[in-house]
Amino acid sequence: MTTKLVVGLDGHGSGERAVAFAKNLADLIGDCELLIVYVVEWSPYSFQTAEENAQRHKRREEEISTAMQRVVDPAVGKLTDAGAKATGIVRHGDVASILMAISEEEGASQIIVSRSSEGGFTKRIFGSATSNLVMHASVPVTVVS
Repeated sequence: MTTKLVVGLDGHGSGERAVAFAKNLADLIGDCELLIVYVVEWSPYSFQTAEENAQRHKRREEEISTAMQRVVDPAVGKLTDAGAKATGIVRHGDVASILMAISEEEGASQIIVSRSSEGGFTKRIFGSATSNLVMHASVPVTVVS
């Protein structure tokens, strides 16, 4: 049975550290698939006209395509070139919720994310995706510094 690991990317160098850690762990495990995930933060709670909603949908699709091309595909390409089994996923929503949902949908054994210094003091007071994952995920969460 293939072990699946969800790896959250943030589009920064810290995400690359999480990918590198996941690759090393996958090598140790053997039969392992890395699910490389980038979440475009997006709130569904907005009151708009029908025209604005149509534009919003188009913008969402463009953001998914851009994130896939600029962030996810290069990471997946490096992993597959190095002999790893990897798949890329881009979704909109709350980062922690999406990573937890994907881990449940895919039957993943673990979520791997990086600790990012982005957001500073405000993030420390009001929480972050990483802390929400650690507190609420149904699978182990590894935080790479």
